[in-house]
Amino acid sequence: MKDVPDHDLAVPLTDLIVCPQCDAVYHLKEPAAGEQAVCQRCHTVLIAPRRKAGLTIIAVALATLILIVGATFFPFLTIDAAGNKNSVSVFDSALAFSNGPLILLSLATAALIMLVPLARAVLTLYVLVPIVLDLPPAKFAMPAFRFSQALRPWSMAEIFALGCAVALVKVADLATVGFGPAFWMFGVLVILVVAQDSYMCKWSVWNSLEHPKKS
Repeated sequence: MKDVPDHDLAVPLTDLIVCPQCDAVYHLKEPAAGEQAVCQRCHTVLIAPRRKAGLTIIAVALATLILIVGATFFPFLTIDAAGNKNSVSVFDSALAFSNGPLILLSLATAALIMLVPLARAVLTLYVLVPIVLDLPPAKFAMPAFRFSQALRPWSMAEIFALGCAVALVKVADLATVGFGPAFWMFGVLVILVVAQDSYMCKWSVWNSLEHPKKS
């Protein structure tokens, strides 16, 4: 990447790229697959194309959908205290306060833990599948991808996992805790959500949407 001088006003906008973090402007030069274009000022990765990235992200999004369903309804933890054994799922936990004044908190918890990652996975498939198949972009693909990126800060599956780890340390002294299948599904889900965000090159997606291949 090369900085654009302040006096250089004749450069077409299509030949420029702006850093989303520090607003530095550069002449656009797409790196080769496997390489990265990095902002010289704040070191933010601007472009990071990878071969077969679309197929990989689609596979991760499909796996995320399956794991979200399983992690929501299968038993998450089994607690045995004084001969009383009980199992609970993430869905049960989210609805624990649904009958009282904390119903809004319950709905917000369910959304941040499960619904937001689910929505992002669905939107990712909606946007990327036509691109990977060399078809015209789906209708409203640009708003869908923009909305998916806007939801990213609100996808808090990893925060829930951290909270569970802290809670387990305290509960383990009072009862015998067992891990249900949803616990392991959720662990894999957190890894996949982080991997999808780190593997996706947003510039490549926007470029494919703005300059679609003709079928």
